[in-house]
Order: sequence, then C-alpha cells, then structure tokens
Amino acid sequence: MQFLIENLAHGFTIAFAGQNLLFALLGAFIGTAIGVLPGIGPVATISLLLPITFGIPPTTAIIMLAGIFYGAQYGGSTTAILLNLPGEVSSVVTTLEGYKMAQNGRAGAALATAAIASFLGGTVGTLLVAASGPALSAVALSFGPAEYFSLMLLGLIVASVLAQGSPIKAVGMVILGVGLGMVGTDVQTGQQRFTFGIAELSDGISFVAIAMGMFGIAEIVLNLERPEARSLLKTKVGSLWLNREEWKRGTPSAVRGTLLGSVLGILPGGGAALASFGSFMMERKMSKGRHLFGKGAIEGVAGPEAANNAASQTAFIPLLTLGIPSNAVMALMVGALIIQGIQPGPQMMVQQPDLFWGLIASMWIGNVMLLVINLPMIGLWVKLLQVPYKFLFPAILVFCCIGTYSISNNVFDVYMTIAFAVFGYICAKLQLEAAPLLIGFVLGPMMEEHLRRAMLLSRGDWFVFMERPISATMLAIGLVALVMMLLPAVRRGKDKALAE
Repeated sequence: MQFLIENLAHGFTIAFAGQNLLFALLGAFIGTAIGVLPGIGPVATISLLLPITFGIPPTTAIIMLAGIFYGAQYGGSTTAILLNLPGEVSSVVTTLEGYKMAQNGRAGAALATAAIASFLGGTVGTLLVAASGPALSAVALSFGPAEYFSLMLLGLIVASVLAQGSPIKAVGMVILGVGLGMVGTDVQTGQQRFTFGIAELSDGISFVAIAMGMFGIAEIVLNLERPEARSLLKTKVGSLWLNREEWKRGTPSAVRGTLLGSVLGILPGGGAALASFGSFMMERKMSKGRHLFGKGAIEGVAGPEAANNAASQTAFIPLLTLGIPSNAVMALMVGALIIQGIQPGPQMMVQQPDLFWGLIASMWIGNVMLLVINLPMIGLWVKLLQVPYKFLFPAILVFCCIGTYSISNNVFDVYMTIAFAVFGYICAKLQLEAAPLLIGFVLGPMMEEHLRRAMLLSRGDWFVFMERPISATMLAIGLVALVMMLLPAVRRGKDKALAE
C-alpha cells in the first residue's frame, strides 16, 4: 500500500506539471468535442493527431491521447440526451432513456446523472489501473517468449471472436494485419520482405498511414454519404440537480455499471461500447425501475454512462502491464508509444515510471476536468453541432495530409495514406472491420519476435508452447473460443446480442 501511495504521489507531481496539465485539459476538451460531433469518434481523431505527438515528450503525448479517448465518452452523452443524437457508439443506449427524460422535462437531471456516473466509473477505473498495474507487471515479468506468444495469439483470437459480423472475416483481417506488419527489413537477417523493390517500404509500412487512412479519411468519406439529421430539443435544460428518488434509483445502477465496465474494459475486443450495451441490458432486467424503461428511466442513463467510462480506463491495464492492446484505440496508443521509442509492457513501470504513474494520475485529473467542462458548457457543445460538415471535413482532410507529410517529409507517405483510405472505404462497404487489422498489425511483429525466441531457446521444439502450463492454458482458451464462435447456435446468439 505504501508503495502504491508513494508512486501515485509521484504520478500527481508529473501530471500537475504545467505542460502535462495543459495537454490533459486539451485532450479532455478535444475528446468532449469529438464525442459531441457524430461520426468522428476517438479512433479517427487520435489517428489524425498522431503526427502532433512527435514534437512533444512521450508522457505529455500519451496524457493528451488518453484524455481524448475517455473525454469522448463524456461528450457523447450530451447530444444523446438533448438531441437524441449519439456522438459516440458507446452513447447509443443513452439516447433510449436520456432523450425520454429530456422530453419529460428532466434534461438537466439526465445530464447531471451522466456526468456524475461517468465520474464515478472513471474514478474507480483509474484506481483499478493503479492497483492492478504493479501486480500484473510483476506476474508478467515471469513470462517467457512462449507465454508472450500465446498471450498475443489469444488476444488476436478474442478480438476476432468479439468483432461484429462474420468471425471468418475478422480472422482474415487479423491475418492481413499481421502480414502488413511483416513488410520491411527483417531485424535478424537484414533481408527485405514483401517490399517489391520499393525503397520506401524498407522500413515497413507507416503505422500513421494505416491509422489515418483506414480510421480517419475513410470514416470521413463514409460520413459524407450519410444525410445530416439534427433536431434541437425544444424544452429547456432546467435544473441540474437530482431529486431524492432519482438519487435512490440511479446510484445502484451507476455502481453496477462501474463494476461491469471495469471487467469488460480489460477484455480484448471489449471496450466502452460493449460495456454500455451490457450495462443497459443488465439494468433492464435487474433494476427496481425496469418497468419505467421506455418512458425515461434514470437507470438507463446512470448504468451505461458509468460502464463506458470505467471500461475506457481499465482498457489501459493490459496495455500498460502486458503491452497488449484490447481495442483499436489501445492499438493506436501502442503505435504512439513505439514511435516515441517506448515498448509498452511489464518493464514499462520500471523503465518509464514518469509515464506510467503520470498517466494514471492524469486520468483522475482529466475526469475532474471533464466534470467541470461538460455541465457548465452545454450551450457551447450544442452550438458546435450547428457547424456544417461540409466545412468541417475538408479542414480535417487538409490537416491529415499535412500531418502525414510532416512525419518524414516524404510524399510517399501521403500516397500510402490515400491508398489505405480507399482500402478502408472498401472494407466498410464489405462489412470488414478495420480494428482487427490494426491490432494484428501492431501485435504481428511482436508475436514473430517472441516466436523466434521461443524456437531458439527450445532448439526448434514446437512442444515448448504446450509444455509450459500458462502458455498451454492460453492456447486452449483461444482454441475453445474460436471453435465455439464457429458453431451456428453461438454465432446466432452473438449476432442477436450485437443487434440488440
């Protein structure tokens, strides 16, 4: 306990440094803004802002990117409640009861519930990251190459299984991502692989090009195809204070949502969206006010909002302790760290204590900032929705091209970004998720490295993965998950749950 307190105190010293505090506020503000604007989302925004992180210290960069991620969960609830327009996927279920509350004259109470529940979920999630980080890092230090390979393979399998749509398509995207990660010069032999004689590919495919193209530009083009539908709430927001009955009903839901979101955020392929949907379904069956669902039940706001913010915090646990991204945003975080020359994993707490503890402390500071930013500035966020997309998207595209070119002052990177944008657009039309590809691209090279080490230490004996208990267990879990998802009954159940 004393070790944890001392390190958290050190983390707050880092987080309260002028530059880090400023960028935490900037990340929280940008996150709220993109949470309000439908169709952009944290994945696209972080992808577009990756070039900015090259010119600032790693700790400051990750603090800002993290603020964007969990800030988007706050911002999405504002328009979901006031306009019936979810700015973020995880806020879709908030529209169901939040907008009903607004129509019933309790818009202020719904907004306050969302903010308070989000703060509770974010705070508990941050504490879990701080408490579990050292323990998991210590366990991970005992892992050998075989265990790391099996862990990463398990992560890829679970990400494929939990992806929307066909698991065969998801597995195909993972394999494609791993293949793209192999492009470039082999570190051990110095031989070039899959470069086809193109000198610019000798260092591998640019992570920023894939991220910006498939998650930034492709998403913008898809949004341009959709008609804009915005309807302002006619009634006033009203008082932001909850009455006694709303406190009594909302508090247990927020607690249950926090617990569920904290667990689901850790799982590969999980995250804020899965947590918010899961919490809503749980509240509809467990809460005392379940008979009010469809009429403006406060439980339908408190539970999902606490869950998605708790999940956005605990998603950092596998990233910081094992170096394994649990979703697309965490894969972008891994890419940002690697670009900065930092390898996430169990050694990170020892080698980069300022970054590790500074990030954890900044999460709580960022949640306090978001509590202050969201409620008093509701009018600003509603006004932001009046900016036409025809002005917003061209500015984003110009910024995207400039940022891509500025990384290495190479036009080839811009061409590559455009190529991946076209590919990302085609994948979206074919209902192929881009997130498994990105996770495969990030984990592929690391998997190859650990596979080679395991083979070298075992002198080519493939049974090394089955002889070590932890490795064998993870491989067995991955195999069972993959086989079960291929069963027609299980697939129909998953598709039904995702449809709901």
